[in-house]
Amino acid sequence: MDGGFASLLVAGGSASIAIAALLWALRVTDGARGGVDAWKKRARELEDKIAWADAIFGAHPGVVLIWEDALTNPGEGDWGKPRIYGSPLALASLLRFSDQAVAAEPAVRILQGLSVFDGTDATGAATRLSPAITRLRRDGAAFSIKISTPDGVYVEIDGRTAGSRAVAWILDASVRGVEEGAAGGRIGSGGHEVIARDPAAFLEMWNGAPFMAWRVNGALKLEWANPNYLAALEAKGLDQALARNLQLDQSATDLARKAIELGEAVEETRSAVVGGQLRTLRIRMSPVAGGAAGIAIDVTESEAARDQLAKQQRAYDETLNHLAEGIAVFDAGKRLVFYNRAFEAMWGLEPAFLADKPVHAAWLDHLKEKRKLPAHANYAEWRARELALYQEHNNLPEDLWVLPDSRMLRVARQPHPNGGMLMIFSDITNEVALKSQYDALVQTQKAALDKLHEGIVVFGLDGRLKLSNAAFHAMWKLEAPQLENDMAFEKVVELCQQLFHDKAEWARVRGRITDPSPEARTEYRGEMRRSDESVLKFLTRPLPDGATLVAFQDITADRRVEEALRERAEAFEQADQLKGQFVENVSYQLRNPLQAIYGNAELLQARVFGPLNDRQVEQVGSIIEASSNLSKLIDNILDVAMVEAGNVALDIAPMDIYETIGESVQMAASKARDTEVPIRVKCDPQIGAINADQKRITQVIVNLLSNALRHTERGDTITVSAERLDGVVRLTVQDTGKGMGFDAQARAFDSFQSGDRRGAGLGLALVRSFVEMHGGWVALQSEPGRGVTVTCHLPASTPAAREAA
Repeated sequence: MDGGFASLLVAGGSASIAIAALLWALRVTDGARGGVDAWKKRARELEDKIAWADAIFGAHPGVVLIWEDALTNPGEGDWGKPRIYGSPLALASLLRFSDQAVAAEPAVRILQGLSVFDGTDATGAATRLSPAITRLRRDGAAFSIKISTPDGVYVEIDGRTAGSRAVAWILDASVRGVEEGAAGGRIGSGGHEVIARDPAAFLEMWNGAPFMAWRVNGALKLEWANPNYLAALEAKGLDQALARNLQLDQSATDLARKAIELGEAVEETRSAVVGGQLRTLRIRMSPVAGGAAGIAIDVTESEAARDQLAKQQRAYDETLNHLAEGIAVFDAGKRLVFYNRAFEAMWGLEPAFLADKPVHAAWLDHLKEKRKLPAHANYAEWRARELALYQEHNNLPEDLWVLPDSRMLRVARQPHPNGGMLMIFSDITNEVALKSQYDALVQTQKAALDKLHEGIVVFGLDGRLKLSNAAFHAMWKLEAPQLENDMAFEKVVELCQQLFHDKAEWARVRGRITDPSPEARTEYRGEMRRSDESVLKFLTRPLPDGATLVAFQDITADRRVEEALRERAEAFEQADQLKGQFVENVSYQLRNPLQAIYGNAELLQARVFGPLNDRQVEQVGSIIEASSNLSKLIDNILDVAMVEAGNVALDIAPMDIYETIGESVQMAASKARDTEVPIRVKCDPQIGAINADQKRITQVIVNLLSNALRHTERGDTITVSAERLDGVVRLTVQDTGKGMGFDAQARAFDSFQSGDRRGAGLGLALVRSFVEMHGGWVALQSEPGRGVTVTCHLPASTPAAREAA
């Protein structure tokens, strides 16, 4: 029993072990199958991503270079061995720049070809491709370069790193399309094999692309996007973008649907919000297996540049339309592509004819038919020569066309930057007529100069003789053949030095002729006393054309007359001095007996020696009045003599105008009480003060009042007024007396001139002298029978006061 139980136990244990082994084997087998399925699923996902990336990559209108062999210290010009991806169209476009390349590999040939051109980086600074590639491979330094070739093609190059690899995106801006078919955009037949060997590098390359790239499935759901796309839509990551199905916008979704339906790539350029900013994008959607792939390139700057270029072109055309010259541009096919309004008006062509953009030959034939071209013996030969000028690139000729309507056109030509020829037509009919008139005028002026008595000579800015007249030849005793056109200034001076030897003076004249500085280009005057005792006055005067005119005048006779006049003036001055001394001596000798007469007459009038009868009182009064007038006359004579001798000095001080007028009126009225002519004052008491000599101003007012009293009668009035205006005080004495004749007014202020027989005429002369000494002036207005008005204009601050201050 024990043995049976043991056998049963052994048999059960064996069965249990077998079952466990079976279960273990089954589990191991299921796990292996599950791992294989997982790897197969992962492989399918990678193949799908590779297909998506391959489709997107084929839609890119450029090429991509990838360096696997990143070096630690590559030298400039060491291009390595980059792999190249892109469409055949983009490759063909970029290979046209490789004419100067020596490498065999297409990728290196493209790099070598583009490296010869200058470029600009993202900041606008000048840079070149070769050092940028070196820094990318050595340091991982990203770059963006735009190259403009001489033929107007723009190439954009962006360098980025993808893991340990260096990637360069090269885009020919003139190529935006791709070959038909999603698979046609890859280079070579082994593209799938290359991608399959390293799919991670291919995806890293797309993640480092400098533009947005994404893929949608057939249901238009987002399945993949690169970082630029995620950043533009402000997504935190790819998972969030996939979960939320973030699309660029509805138009991009519609474009993907259209690409899937048509089975071909579609493209459009429009505005979209990218990163919170409105940008201009060029979007291209291409159908791929299971959906569509898209790329979006930011062309905001290029579109802005295109708009700016269009604006500049319009401004350029508008500028040309405002020119008076006719402008016509023919393209490389000799077809008229632009003309301005002046061209249309100059030739009088029909708008419909010009709108058809005729070729150059048809334009010439049309002008010949309208009889608007110059006459030619062999028109066909001339026309052929005109059209042959398109083959010339330098030194295109200028022609002069004389049209049947007598107009003269200057025709200039130049190669156009875009090919073809630009022609400029200038109507010089008036210019030629003016030149003819100018030449005639020059001949007339030369003939007129020969009639002048002054010697005239003209030198150019180069110091060479341009013109001389007959008087110059005679004045310097030269024969006409001795002076030649364009003779140097020094040669002319050598001929003239026989009469005038001062080389320093000649050097100063030469400086005025040849020195172009503004300081030298001024008029210069001088005199030359020559060896023959003659005297010449000369001046140099710059002319508008840069030449200099030198004029000589013989003033020998004038100098002799001046010397005689000078001697006469000196004699007059001595006589004037003698007159002053005589007047002073006579006045002094008269004053003593006059004082005795005046004093004794006053004693008689005061009846100191006894009573006087009426007749005696009258006679004594006449003696006193005559003595007073004579004393005043002597004072005036002395004042006049001192003024003319310049011995009068003003005592300048602040003077109240109103008080001075009042004192002067009282003084004059006390001496003329018997006239019964009222004196009125018309002045603001608050008029203020001026800087003046009060004694002399009082004398001025008293003299004016005395003069007015002598010319007024009972029933007339005298008015003294003053007003301040703009720093000047106008002091006026006006009477309503008999006035002055017009001939007397001209001599009223001269010494020893009087309107009647009661004065020597010194009062008004002193008035003018004292007012002018104060820096003012005197004006007189009068008409016979309508009174006299004398106005003294006195500055508030006299010159003497201003100098003292």
